[in-house]
Amino acid sequence: MKTIFTAIRASVVLMLLCGLLYPLVTTGVAGTLFPKQAKGSLIEVNGAYVGSELIAQDFTSRKLFHPRVSNAKYDPTASAGSNVNVTSPDYVNGMLEKIDALKQENPNLKDIPADLVTVSGSGFDPDLSPEAAKAQVPRISKETGISEQQLNDLVDDHTQSRQLGVFGEPRVNVTEINMSLMKQVSP
Repeated sequence: MKTIFTAIRASVVLMLLCGLLYPLVTTGVAGTLFPKQAKGSLIEVNGAYVGSELIAQDFTSRKLFHPRVSNAKYDPTASAGSNVNVTSPDYVNGMLEKIDALKQENPNLKDIPADLVTVSGSGFDPDLSPEAAKAQVPRISKETGISEQQLNDLVDDHTQSRQLGVFGEPRVNVTEINMSLMKQVSP
């Protein structure tokens, strides 16, 4: 009987420490040291939240940069990869359909960056390679009247380098670059 009460006391103490105290302390420290990240890295425009730096959005206007394809339909509650084998006919046919759609949307596109036709593992990766962003510049220039040079400069301005100089690849956050672009044109 004594061991049962000891186990119950230990469970209550651990529940309070691990289930209440630790989450409160870590949330408080995160909110103090990294307030933007602790709130979801939200993007605010004119006092309204329009998205997050961490989650891709489905930009379909031909005047804007398009993100990677999402198996989750850009729904952050439905993170999903395709789990389709790259040697399966379904994968190959799906890839050919994406390439055809991309070429119809961007007729002058010669080299197709892989991240414009492949799906991210999570289904809502907000970043593109600078090459994938620049591949969309001719279409956006034609639709908006903004020169290709100005759009290439915009991509360069929004290109983030490797984290700590070594981790990851250079990338462009599609949501952020589109927020900048929408200041110049209406989608």
